[in-house]
Amino acid sequence: ADPLLSQGENGTDSRTIRVGTRRSQLARIQTDSVVMMLRELYPDLCFEIAVAMSTTGDKILDTALSKIGEKSLFTKELESALERNEVDLVVHSLKDLPTSLPPGFTIGAICKRENPLDAVVFHPKNCGKTLSLLPEKSVIGTSSLRRAAQLKKKFPHLEFRDIRGNLNTRLKKLDENEDFSAIILAAAGLKRMGWENRIGQLLGPEDCLYAVGQGALAVEVRAKDQEILNMVSALHDADTVLCCIAERAFMKRLEGGCSVPVAVNTLLKDDQLYLTGAVYSLDGSDSLKETMQTGVSYPHENEDGPNDDVQHVGITAKNVPGQAQEAAENLGVELASLLLSKGAKHILSVARQLNDAR
Repeated sequence: ADPLLSQGENGTDSRTIRVGTRRSQLARIQTDSVVMMLRELYPDLCFEIAVAMSTTGDKILDTALSKIGEKSLFTKELESALERNEVDLVVHSLKDLPTSLPPGFTIGAICKRENPLDAVVFHPKNCGKTLSLLPEKSVIGTSSLRRAAQLKKKFPHLEFRDIRGNLNTRLKKLDENEDFSAIILAAAGLKRMGWENRIGQLLGPEDCLYAVGQGALAVEVRAKDQEILNMVSALHDADTVLCCIAERAFMKRLEGGCSVPVAVNTLLKDDQLYLTGAVYSLDGSDSLKETMQTGVSYPHENEDGPNDDVQHVGITAKNVPGQAQEAAENLGVELASLLLSKGAKHILSVARQLNDAR
C-alpha cells in the first residue's frame, strides 16, 4: 500500500497534502493548475492550498529587481514554511528559483513548459503595431536587464525603463498612463492569466532569447521527504526537464543571476538537445552568443541504490534517465565554459558593476 494513504478510522484516506503559494493572482493560478493535475493523479488524497505569504519580492516594489540582488527573492518565505513542515510542497515559476537551492530542498517536479518566449503588450493607442514600427523615443517598460539589453541593441530607436509590480499592476500602469508605449512580459504568464489576446508581438529567438527556466513551473519539496518526492515526480515532463537542466547548468557555470543579462534558447528535436546561450552588456553593445548540442537518447536505468536521489542543478527527476540528465547538464556547463573562454566574465562583471552603480 502507498504509505501516503494512511487509513483513517472509517477506512477513508486521511492524509492532507498542504501546498504553499504566493499571494499574487498568477502564483495562485499556477498553483491551482498543479494541484488540479495532482488531484487527477491521486483522487484519494486531499490537497489544501495554504495561501501565503507575501514574499520580499512582492513587498519591495519601488526598487528594480536586479538591484535587490537576491535571487531567492520570491522563494525564501515559502521555503521557511517548507522547512517548518507547514507545507509539503511549493509551486514556483522555475525562473524564480536559484540554480543552487538551500540544503534540504529539491525541485521534485518540472511540469510541461508553456511557451517560453517574451511577448510585447502595447498601449491601446499602439494596437496593431510592432516594436520596429513604434515612433522614435517610445518608452518600453521591462524590469529585466536581459530583455532590455537585447532589445536596445535590436531597436536602438526605443527607450527602456523599469516597470515593477505583478502582471495586473504592470498592465494597469501601461493602460492607464501615457508613460509606456508597450511593456515586455513572459508570454507564459499572460497565457496563464487568460490575457493571451493582449499579446501584440511574440519575440522569437532572433529578437530576444528568453530567461533560464522561463515558462516552466517547478514544484519544490523537502529533499528527504521520499513520499512527497515520489508523488510529485509523476508531474515531470522529460523534455522540459532536460531543457531546463541544460539552461540552469549554463547559468550556474556563468554565476549569472538577476543582476546580469544572461539568456538562452533550447530545442529538443530527434533526441538532440540544442542549447543557445548568450551574455550581454547592459546596453547590449557587447555580447557573446554560441550554440551547442548533445544527444540525450538513453535507456532508463534501474537506479536502485544510493544514487537514486542525484540532483542536477537542484532538480531530482527520478523518471528521466540519469545519463540524459548528465548529458544535459554537461551541455550547459560546456557552453558556458566556451563563452567564458571568449571573454564572458568581463562582460558580466562590467554589467554587474554598472547595475550596482545605477
